[in-house]
Amino acid sequence: MDRDQTYRQMANRGKYQRLYTYLCGLAADEWSTNFDEIEAVIGFGLPPSARLHRPWWSNQAGGNGHSQALAWSAAGWETAEVDMDNETLLLRRKPTEAVSRPSLDEVWPVRSAGTWPQGLSLRREDLYEDRA
Repeated sequence: MDRDQTYRQMANRGKYQRLYTYLCGLAADEWSTNFDEIEAVIGFGLPPSARLHRPWWSNQAGGNGHSQALAWSAAGWETAEVDMDNETLLLRRKPTEAVSRPSLDEVWPVRSAGTWPQGLSLRREDLYEDRA
């Protein structure tokens, strides 16, 4: 498994997984948003540091850094403009040569439901044999 794929798996399991999934599904090259909309996507409130410290929104190379930066970076995005006073944000898709798009299996991994119970049948005759 390569490093980018490992980072995508980490982002898909992390605290900001919903942001990662949302950004993977966007077709546009830019997303102009605000902090409230980010909270709606992730399903919880941003920490106070996100509203107080500009570095919270910084891009971090190579997957080293904070979980929120890993989420947008692994999805192929980077912060372009952050307005702390108005709580707005512009995310821009990274140039294509710097991004390898995650596969559907990486975003929504297939999980086994286990083995088929012994003696269980879905044949019509077996389902309705007690009805007469």
